Amino acid sequence: MVEIVSDPAISITPDRAVASVAAKANRRDGYAWAAVRLGNLLLLAILTVLTTEWIARGDLHEALRFLIATDRPGPAAVGILFLLFAATDALLGRAYQSALVLVPLAVIPAFISAQKQLFLSDPLYPSDMLFGRQILQLLPVMVAARPYLAVAIACFLVAALVALVYLWFFAWRRFPSLSRPAKLFRLLVGVPLIGGFLSLMDYAEYSPLRDRLNIIPMMWDQRENYLHNGFLLAFAFNLPMANVTAPEGYGAQAIDNIPQGAPLPAADTGEHPDVIMLMSESLWDPTRLSNVRLSPDPMPTIRKNSSGNVFSPEFGGMTANVEFEALTGFSNAFLPYGSIPYQQYVRGPVPSLATFFRSKGYVAKSFHPFQSWFWNRANVYEAFGFESFLSEENMPVMDKRGIFASDEAFTKELMRAADRSEKPFFFFGVTLQGHGPYEPHRYAKNTVAIDGPTLSPASTQSLATYAQGVREADQSLKMLMDWAKKRRRETIVVIFGDHLPPLGTVYPESGYMPDQVATRSAPLDIMKREHETPLVVWSSKKGVQKDLGSVSPAFLSYHVVKLAGYEHPFYTGVLGTVHARYEAIDRHQLVERAGGSVPDWSKAGKKLDPVVRDYRYLQHDMMFGEGFSAQRFFPEQVERLSAPAS
Repeated sequence: MVEIVSDPAISITPDRAVASVAAKANRRDGYAWAAVRLGNLLLLAILTVLTTEWIARGDLHEALRFLIATDRPGPAAVGILFLLFAATDALLGRAYQSALVLVPLAVIPAFISAQKQLFLSDPLYPSDMLFGRQILQLLPVMVAARPYLAVAIACFLVAALVALVYLWFFAWRRFPSLSRPAKLFRLLVGVPLIGGFLSLMDYAEYSPLRDRLNIIPMMWDQRENYLHNGFLLAFAFNLPMANVTAPEGYGAQAIDNIPQGAPLPAADTGEHPDVIMLMSESLWDPTRLSNVRLSPDPMPTIRKNSSGNVFSPEFGGMTANVEFEALTGFSNAFLPYGSIPYQQYVRGPVPSLATFFRSKGYVAKSFHPFQSWFWNRANVYEAFGFESFLSEENMPVMDKRGIFASDEAFTKELMRAADRSEKPFFFFGVTLQGHGPYEPHRYAKNTVAIDGPTLSPASTQSLATYAQGVREADQSLKMLMDWAKKRRRETIVVIFGDHLPPLGTVYPESGYMPDQVATRSAPLDIMKREHETPLVVWSSKKGVQKDLGSVSPAFLSYHVVKLAGYEHPFYTGVLGTVHARYEAIDRHQLVERAGGSVPDWSKAGKKLDPVVRDYRYLQHDMMFGEGFSAQRFFPEQVERLSAPAS
């Protein structure tokens, strides 16, 4: 037998060839699976954007149009989300696991935004997260108003949470793991591109790429901002909204150049009048509704003593923003759209009517029959200079209407505090009874009959509850005025509504408004229709102050200080100069006293009226700047600003 000795090199060649072919096949399979996984991520990104827009807009056709229209940044939103999915998968180590993080983060805020817009005019802003505790506190009344919907939402949330937990455990065992090269590739490609997209969010800087992608920040009109850019991109644009930049031209010289305004003629008051300023929750005139009759008139006292209207910057909520204007004389129109000064900006001493009146020897107290943390009021009132804040925690137990303290009980507590005060006082109170939603059976008996043939039974009941609250608010005002007339010292009473009530379907069913919520930007007649609330400015000695017009809450401080017989460099000087020209400073238009308006005044490139420009300078200086104006315009603030922090 002949022994055949094989060359080792030759003998293993077939094995190497097989291994090489197998390796190439594995690589091809790996590339193919990588492509499939990335394709699935792209599909997931498309579905997520589509779902988010469908929820936020409430219209599938509009959501599809956003996704495919060439003049909308839908494809850009998909691309950004795709990159986020890919990079997050790389960090977590398994394919598709990013969906368990990013899909809920996209869909849940869109759902909250849709729910918010059922009651308010605005979509969800990042700053809304600052007052989640407030929403939780009001859940009982919301559940009482819509119990079946509340139960359905609760069941859905529980089911969604269970499903998410299950998917997390399922994902760790079943989702395919990513190789090191796959992770590295996703991170090396995805992270720089995500960083590039993030740079587009700086809307203060011009970006040619952003323009080519049809991403157009519209911070002056948030409704259009969300409609054009989509929920996810618009929400991202608003993340830095708490950062307030100085207006162009601001500085010490600009402040020095501001005139103080003409002095007011001295008022012969004889003595310091007491001042009670009341912001009545959701106070509005329901007889304005189209195709609806109410009997009897729910607000005869307010109507008889009407001084005009407040041109509210809000609708259905955001009470604290109206309160901010009324107490400081500053304007929300100069702040980022959607911001909440009470939550974001009041971090130290801020000028207010409280500090002004205390400088005149007054006692300054604030009152609100709810918890002191709500809207951060405890800290804000201290920053405003109030000596004390009487809240639910330290006020006597009051009679309730539903779960809210009644206006009558609250007004009686104000009167008791006034009777105990030997010194002149400035009292600021915020009522609570009128707060929505307006559930059935809040009152033992509704005494205002509703004749609304176009209203559904649910809307009729909601309006009846609201109208009864207005009637009781009106009766409380009459009680307060009758009490004030008997006092020796002059008593000034100012009462106004913070915004229209969230009456939901009452508005479109009656024909008063096309939607359940008001618009933010519209012709002046529509804005007044959807934003005016009652205003009474009354003195026990001088009577009603008539024909004040439709004024921004910020101008109330001017009227209060003027009626009390005082002069002040800002409240009667600068504000007086501005108010002589404008009735209201709205974010979208200046409302002229002559009856016209200046639309889009705040847009970049618009020439600004010097009196409005100076007003804006002073507000920025005292809230965010160097305080150059304190000595000349807010002398009562100088000592507070120089005092060491407690």
